[in-house]
Amino acid sequence: MATHAAGDIKALTFDTGGTILDWHAGISAKLAEVGARRGISADWPAITNAYRRKSLMQMTGGAPDFQPDFNIDDVHREQIEHVAREHGLVFTAADFDEIRDAWHGLACWPDVPGGLARLRARYTVASLTILSFKLIMDTCKPAGIVWDAVFSCEAIGFYKMRPQAYLQAAKWLQLDPSQIMMVAAHPVDLMSAQKVGFRAAMIRRPLEWGPSTPPPKAPDDFRPDIEVDDFNALADALVQRGA
Repeated sequence: MATHAAGDIKALTFDTGGTILDWHAGISAKLAEVGARRGISADWPAITNAYRRKSLMQMTGGAPDFQPDFNIDDVHREQIEHVAREHGLVFTAADFDEIRDAWHGLACWPDVPGGLARLRARYTVASLTILSFKLIMDTCKPAGIVWDAVFSCEAIGFYKMRPQAYLQAAKWLQLDPSQIMMVAAHPVDLMSAQKVGFRAAMIRRPLEWGPSTPPPKAPDDFRPDIEVDDFNALADALVQRGA
């Protein structure tokens, strides 16, 4: 594998759920809305987080060669039923569909549109995500987000954090992995990308899991190339590095 200097970074690949989209605010609000309609009171932020954890586990868990024949939309529909049963929530099939569809209406973090536009002026920018193509289109277009490419693991077949996902993105970009920087709010995603040669930029999203739940603690050996608070700070940091 070739080794390139910092100034040789040609493309940035972005985690999207959590790094681009504020899933917690959107889904907890929808659960509260549906619950109020059914006369149900519950700890909706906690239920939202349980729903997210279960969905991530189903989508990314399993053996190293796991290639699901379903996408994240299928998982979101299945897991909301499981979570509802576990918490004694009496929802209808139409309610479950509405909650699944709410993922397609999520808002992005406020720093993303302007910051990403700055980055796109200098680099190729691509979404590298476990989310479905439809979900990316439905959320990013209304926010004015323009990608040079969208690499959904739905098309790759292998889902992050498996190495095949990152390597296929590099192949499609026709770049050596060391010429690509993975941008994410999740250390596990960045560490997996680093293992195959990507650079890593950590975006801090302290409210990703809601105001009462801090993000998972990063492993002690996590060493990103850049760690910043938002996309504009990332653009500034890359200019300072001469990347």
